[in-house]
Amino acid sequence: MTFLYDKDHHFNLANIVTFANIASGVLAIYFLTHSSFFMAALFAWIGGACDIIDGKIARKYNLSTEFGVQLDSFADFLSFVIVPCMFIYFAIIDPMQDSINFIFTAFVFIYYVISGLRRLIQFNINSDAGEVAKHFTGVPTPLGAILLWVVYLVWLTGILSPLIVLLLTVVIGFLLNSKIKIPHP
Repeated sequence: MTFLYDKDHHFNLANIVTFANIASGVLAIYFLTHSSFFMAALFAWIGGACDIIDGKIARKYNLSTEFGVQLDSFADFLSFVIVPCMFIYFAIIDPMQDSINFIFTAFVFIYYVISGLRRLIQFNINSDAGEVAKHFTGVPTPLGAILLWVVYLVWLTGILSPLIVLLLTVVIGFLLNSKIKIPHP
């Protein structure tokens, strides 16, 4: 079991937790496609917890590597870009799709996915394995996912229309690549 603490092993402890994040994202997608929104949200939040834990493990046990940085971004893309985007679509937009323009809806979700992907690629280009910056430039994808979650919760109250939800999705997508400085926790 020494491989768990071997920095060069792709299945070290930090990466295993990242793989758990990926598995949680896949399960969240499964439940979204079966209209089980509670279970989808549960696995999305489990993925978020894994994202926090994997970084702490990597720093504590000096397991940060370029492979781990890339793996973490792939996990973030799934759990914090694809899953929340699909959550908004399946929970809010899909049931009302007949009353919303398809081309606009497609633009919104494609825009958000590309914005999240661009943000993660830029983060990888600018980061060094094991180093933690004092602040993020632009909204990090986990915070973007939380903001979409808040949009969903507010939508549940009946205050927001599906069109406003789509517009807020575009705004959050824009913020992912903005110049806003967010302190690193």
